[in-house]
Amino acid sequence: MARGLDHVVHAVRDLEAAGELYDLLGFTVGSRNRHPWGTHNRIVQTPGFFMELLEVAEPEHVPEATETFFSFGAFNRDLLASVGPCLSMLVLEGKDPAAEKAEFDAAGFGGLDLFDFQRTGRRPDGSEVEVAFSLAYARDPSSPHCGFFTCTQHRPENFWSPDMQRHMNGTTGVAGVILVADDPAAHVPFLSTFAGVAFRRAVDGWHIAQTPRGAIEVMTHDLFTQRFGAAPAADAGLRLAAVRFAVKDIEQARKRLASSRMAAEEIEGVIVIGPKAALGATLVFEPQATPGA
Repeated sequence: MARGLDHVVHAVRDLEAAGELYDLLGFTVGSRNRHPWGTHNRIVQTPGFFMELLEVAEPEHVPEATETFFSFGAFNRDLLASVGPCLSMLVLEGKDPAAEKAEFDAAGFGGLDLFDFQRTGRRPDGSEVEVAFSLAYARDPSSPHCGFFTCTQHRPENFWSPDMQRHMNGTTGVAGVILVADDPAAHVPFLSTFAGVAFRRAVDGWHIAQTPRGAIEVMTHDLFTQRFGAAPAADAGLRLAAVRFAVKDIEQARKRLASSRMAAEEIEGVIVIGPKAALGATLVFEPQATPGA
């Protein structure tokens, strides 16, 4: 089954500073939430997709991973220690966690326990609600610095908020994500299984798949640098390099980003905030697609 983009985890050392960054970029940023395993987050929502700004705020509460238990907190803690702030995890929309786990296991990309949890969320009016999720993890054995899982929401009406999806920069949704690797073709079997969609080769070193919500691209570091500027440092396997946001009016986005005094670069019709300014992430703003185009 094809799975659309659900969210991306942006691991940072200072959650308030990350919230200020996204606020400067013209996003509406949610309040701080706490997980029982030592991480705190703040959410930036678009319809059906969100950015999860994540800090390991209480390391003493982080459980260690085992052979079959994936520790969300430990993974992000260790990644922050080894590579610094970055886009750490790609998450797709789940529908049937048990079936997704079985699919990943059968393909040789699983072997990890399902994880169910709930936490208290807060509506824009300050009232508290309960949100609950089930996670099915997948893993590319050759990619230790990028996490992957599906997320099934059990109380979506308590999570999604139209008020939190209105952004001063005009963002209307997610257009896609971009991963980099030394050999993108080597990771296509994993990504095809994870997303439930087929990838096509655009050119040598660049493969693309369209999901029900946004595109997934994987390309070489050189191609990424040519298109968007600096890429994450080359290391083993896949790294999540960029998130592409669709905006209703690129001129509105340009004015907002200019007013923030962020180091933005315009490249072939898109606006790029590079990793030096965006805490290890590349954030791309581009005109939303015209229906039927």
